[in-house]
Amino acid sequence: MNVAVYPGSFDPVTYGHLDVVQRAAGVFERIVIAVLANPRKTPLLSARERVDIIRAAIDASGSELGAGVEVEAFDGLTVDFCHAREARFIVRGLRAISDFESELQLAHNNRKLAPDVDTVFFMTALEHGYVSSSLVREIALFGGDVSELIPPAAVEALTTALARR
Repeated sequence: MNVAVYPGSFDPVTYGHLDVVQRAAGVFERIVIAVLANPRKTPLLSARERVDIIRAAIDASGSELGAGVEVEAFDGLTVDFCHAREARFIVRGLRAISDFESELQLAHNNRKLAPDVDTVFFMTALEHGYVSSSLVREIALFGGDVSELIPPAAVEALTTALARR
């Protein structure tokens, strides 16, 4: 089976992330969205919340994304997670040339750690090329409307998380 892992913090998931999932779903039989639950970082949303939000966004998309897409939290090396899920590919999204340098370094490091796992890059659709999770958090923090950048479940969770602060 042709399996890929799409790792990230997804804090929160954006329509750009979902665009990458949709593109990857056309290439791979199974995609595992791997939500990083890194105890050394302090995300705005918990790993459990991020997993639930992504699942809700996938469910809301209907058959467009649902078949063959799984969502799990993980901690540790991405290549170890790939091996545990029998995935030979890591999916990464690129928005602009500025993303490429850091993604290239990650890809080379992952390839050194696990020569049997390749990284595949998908260009985010033009309409999502300017969106990042950190930008979404900042806009929301200052009361801006992020409803066109992230799915409804993410808007609700983000609003709740910011109200708790």
